[in-house]
Amino acid sequence: MEVLLHQLDAFADVPFSGNPAAVMPLLSWLPDELLQRLAEENNLAETAFYTSALPPEAGAPPDNSPAFHLRWFTPSVEVELCGHATMAAAAQILDDMHPGADRVHFYTRSGWLRVDRDRDDLVLDLPSVSSVEIDVHEDIPKQLAHALGVRPLRAFEGTDVILFLTAEHEVRDARPNFSIFPAMKRAAILTAEGDEVDFVSRVFAPGQGVPEDPVTGSAHAQLAPLWSRELGRTTLTARQLSRRGGSLRCHLSDDRVRLTGRCRRYLDGVVRLPD
Repeated sequence: MEVLLHQLDAFADVPFSGNPAAVMPLLSWLPDELLQRLAEENNLAETAFYTSALPPEAGAPPDNSPAFHLRWFTPSVEVELCGHATMAAAAQILDDMHPGADRVHFYTRSGWLRVDRDRDDLVLDLPSVSSVEIDVHEDIPKQLAHALGVRPLRAFEGTDVILFLTAEHEVRDARPNFSIFPAMKRAAILTAEGDEVDFVSRVFAPGQGVPEDPVTGSAHAQLAPLWSRELGRTTLTARQLSRRGGSLRCHLSDDRVRLTGRCRRYLDGVVRLPD
């Protein structure tokens, strides 16, 4: 049995930047255990699997654009939402399968998601994630601050835990100690106002098998609303300060966050599985 494997870098400014994602089109769903083993073997932050068969609960697609059922796996778990692997899957579909289309829809654990092509850019539409402010001295923020070696000014909790720092260099210079990282399946996000962009961030999710994620679309669905309120704008520029690094443009519209970036294809191959 052969399964196609594509690897693309999402939110990539230049080659060898952005967040690598594996994209594996399937004729039909394989057993979940096998999907998890494939993601573990790929050993990237996420592997995106998709099929053209929509589940009954999806209902009708939002419009006549190509539509697929999409799932994401880290090397250790299936996740509820992944931005960069969604963008990578859309790039592969629009280039290989539907070159005449400028939009693709995905039914996911987070509902319907959309990616539009705008010349060389891709625009990923995600649900906005709300946050509530919490005391920086509560157990989880306090433990995270200790593990990351930072002194946060403020802390917020939503899908992930966000620590606000004073300056960009504090985000860049943070040195995580994963041996004392609190046990949690959510990500920890460091953020601060940027020197050359509106805000910067780093994302750590060792509980999901991803010690540091290079560029995280889903994190910006939570970061963008916070920084929009902070800066009084609905359109923002962002940079994730991982070793690979990546840039995003964020736009808020009602309860949605639109993230704009580019994908660069790295490889195409075939995975051979026993029948």
